[in-house]
Amino acid sequence: MRPSLPQNLYLLCYTVDDEKFELTNLQGRGQLLRAGALTQLALDGLLNAEGGKVVRRAATPPGDLFLAAVWRDLPTEKPKRWLQFVHNKAHTAEKPVREQLAGTGAITVHHEKRLGLVPVDRVVVNEPQQVRALQERVRDAVLLGIDPASVPVDELTMAVFAAEVEVSTVFTGKERREHKPTLKKLAAQYDGIVPGLRAALRDSYLSSRAVGGGWGS
Repeated sequence: MRPSLPQNLYLLCYTVDDEKFELTNLQGRGQLLRAGALTQLALDGLLNAEGGKVVRRAATPPGDLFLAAVWRDLPTEKPKRWLQFVHNKAHTAEKPVREQLAGTGAITVHHEKRLGLVPVDRVVVNEPQQVRALQERVRDAVLLGIDPASVPVDELTMAVFAAEVEVSTVFTGKERREHKPTLKKLAAQYDGIVPGLRAALRDSYLSSRAVGGGWGS
């Protein structure tokens, strides 16, 4: 089964060479997954986005349980701003996405104890070269200067979001600075598809970073 956008965003944060998820990418990961879900819902026609606000469309809930949970969080009548739907439940986002990936065999979760006392989960990606290929496709959208209109929407979203929450497995800080004009064009392309969501993701990430927080597990 083809991974969902939130699942791919989760995998995008994996450091292939070190076979782990770096703590430096913990900040913003929950928000990243929820923003991915909201993007998927928008692409599937399950919400309306206008004027920096969002409202749920009357429809059958998506079959994906994580997408359905995010969809049910949205208002049904009066549109509300994106930020609360990206930020407020970010701490709950990683577990269901990780369980989905474990269920498909994409990852293995090892339950361990640090120093023999503190329980921790160690996640290993079972097909690391597929993750590396995913990261390279997302990088190419920026580093090769491809016309934003020709970039597939999933890869466009991942490139833009990875830059906004500074995912180090995708772009270094130097690359983000050097390719700022390209990233700006890609962001504008994304904003034309789901207006207001990218800015909310960035605001949520900066808020978490300012207090030293981050949601993941």
